Amino acid sequence: MATPQKIVLVTAAGLKKLEEELEHLKTAGRKEVANQLSEAISYGDLSENAEYDEAKNRQAQIEVRIMELEEQLKYVEIISEEKIEKGVIQIGSTVVIRRAGEKQEHEYSIVGSTEANPIMHKISNESPVGEALLGKKVKEKVVVAAPGGNFTYEVLKVK
Repeated sequence: MATPQKIVLVTAAGLKKLEEELEHLKTAGRKEVANQLSEAISYGDLSENAEYDEAKNRQAQIEVRIMELEEQLKYVEIISEEKIEKGVIQIGSTVVIRRAGEKQEHEYSIVGSTEANPIMHKISNESPVGEALLGKKVKEKVVVAAPGGNFTYEVLKVK
């Protein structure tokens, strides 16, 4: 019995990025690896051909990523701006929080797991912080259970 696939939540920009990555892999990515394979084959003996092995591994990685993206796109649900309730943290919200006892504020966008990029201040709704923030409002305190212990944050702004 197959496990039901969970819905992949993305913003419109995130959907475009997934579609662009898929298109790039299907066209340029496949073409590039085919050229690498052709070149490696031209070197002769494939049994001890590191370039050939590397190109085959790259080809497998591309095909796996293409399958992952196609599967995600089957279950994509776009986070609609109209569905965002004002003042309540939801996927698609941008929040400003401060850890208890600190002065530094942190701004994050809550996104679906496929768009998460902590370096760009985009955290997943499935991350400990993202999950704890969902449904909260300004001035509420949030306790985040993380591998390093429990941390308390205060919600300062919701955009």
